[in-house]
Amino acid sequence: MKIQSFNTDVVFDQERIQTKVIIETSFSKEIRILLAKGQLMKEHKAPFSIVIHVLQGSINLGSEGEIQEMNAGDLITLDANIPHDLKANQDSIIRLTLSKLDKMERVENVIK
Repeated sequence: MKIQSFNTDVVFDQERIQTKVIIETSFSKEIRILLAKGQLMKEHKAPFSIVIHVLQGSINLGSEGEIQEMNAGDLITLDANIPHDLKANQDSIIRLTLSKLDKMERVENVIK
């Protein structure tokens, strides 16, 4: 057993979105995304279903022509291959749950 925290070593970078794999299980990867106010993760899609959970802050999630404001405590699941983008309304900590079969490199390529 290993305890990890999404709240340790949180440093928002105005120049670059920060990502980190917090924990990997037999079925998922739990990733922390730090979005500074105003930062945008451009439109992308995942090859498997995902869960986006706002731990701190506020974001706008754009998907299928709609924008949903998500605040601390809110979470949403998206099916595979649904285009979406995220924009931070304030400094935000996001928990992204990926399938074990998905790759962290794909997420890194989105933020480049």
